Amino acid sequence: MTGKDKSRIHAIVGALPLLVFLGLTLAFSQGCAQGGSSSAGLETAPTVPSVKTERELLLEIDKKFENPEAHYELARYYHTGGQWTKAEYHYDRALGFRPGLAAAQAGLVKLYVDHGQPAKAEQFANGYIGQASRNTRTTLRLAWEFENLGLSEYAMRCFRQALAGAPDSYEANRQMGLYYLGKGQDDQARRYLARSFELNPRQPEVAGALGRLGVVVESPEPEPKPEGQEREAQR
Repeated sequence: MTGKDKSRIHAIVGALPLLVFLGLTLAFSQGCAQGGSSSAGLETAPTVPSVKTERELLLEIDKKFENPEAHYELARYYHTGGQWTKAEYHYDRALGFRPGLAAAQAGLVKLYVDHGQPAKAEQFANGYIGQASRNTRTTLRLAWEFENLGLSEYAMRCFRQALAGAPDSYEANRQMGLYYLGKGQDDQARRYLARSFELNPRQPEVAGALGRLGVVVESPEPEPKPEGQEREAQR
């Protein structure tokens, strides 16, 4: 491995900077970084209340009842307004049509928390976290949905589960680092982000976050394109 194949993390500690050279494999694939977990099938949906009106969402559902996104957005609409029964019904419908919809899972748990049903919230959260355990990225998605709704305890459980199942996942380390960064816990953030960068140095957002934490990062040079691709790009 040449010097160009190595990434450097220059950690500034007080007045005495510490230069650390990390020997990294530049061709790290996403599947390997996740410790073999599948990366397909992430279910997504907006996690903020819909800008659509109740009438618009009901019309969408009337047009196509098996529309999980419309049910989810209507559930958020009712949830925000404290209409618990209607919100629960539409969260259930969203999950019935798309069981892996992490936003709806977190939303239903939040509903029970807001409605003063902590035991039910715990029961459902345990079930969803357990279901997500088979896939690192699904677990991370659920973690961020919990965090977006202020359910930090459940988010942390997901992050820890992801790291326990795939300790060499650059994504799991990155997301844990960003979580701590958002909480203002810089030492913990620096630890996980540096590990993520070590596992996969081709992460500009991680390099930027480390820079804001006082860690100067030199990313690897772009991989040279095959000769045929270079000619094609010049046309």
